[in-house]
This record gives sequence, C-alpha cells and structure tokens, in this order.
Amino acid sequence: MAGNKIARVTEDVHRELTAILREVKDPRVKDCLLSVVRVEVTNDLSYCTVYASTMEGMERTKTAVQGLKSAGGYIRRELGRRLKLRHVPELIFKATDSIAYGASISRMLQDLDIPEEEEPKEEEED
Repeated sequence: MAGNKIARVTEDVHRELTAILREVKDPRVKDCLLSVVRVEVTNDLSYCTVYASTMEGMERTKTAVQGLKSAGGYIRRELGRRLKLRHVPELIFKATDSIAYGASISRMLQDLDIPEEEEPKEEEED
C-alpha cells in the first residue's frame, strides 16, 4: 500500500512541478526550454530529487538548475499549496543531459541510410 502512495505522490509532484516551472520568473529558468525528466521521492517523503534537462546542452541546464535552486523556496511553497501535503519534501535539483542525448541518438538514426525492404509479391493462382 505504501508503494502506491509514493508512486502517486511522485506523479503528482512531477505534474505540478512542470506547471510551476512555467511560472518561475528567474531569467535563468524562464529563457530556456526546461523539462522535468524524472522525479524521485524518498519513502518518508522528506526529499525529492528532480532531474531537469534542456535542449541547449549541459552548460545551459546547469545554469537553469542554479536558477531553480535559488527559486527553491517559492517552488516548494507552491508545491505545498497545490498538493496539500502534510510535509512538503525538500527539493534537490540535478542537471541531466538526457534530452540532448536522446536528440543526438534520434539524429544518428535519421542519418542512417537503410534501404527499405520490399514486401514479396504474391503470385496469383489461376
């Protein structure tokens, strides 16, 4: 039963953080395409690790994460208001390059020149 609650809270935190990040006015966060990649909440709901990524690369992501850390109090307060939790977990923001990595893999797959196989034609019986 406790596993279901943690999973539900994790999904709720992920959804609400995505909405809250659109409202943050810090230029380090506002001026980039920031995405919450993954959220991990501890079993006792005391800490929440948020993995964020941007399309602009790892350096831009690190700058955005610094902006998130400075706006951490606002984000945590908004999260508490929206989710109505008894104890709002402390937010730990970490930068990841998963979006840029995924885009580079997608580009590599698009660049491959693999000919499409033709389907064998069935001969008609007389």
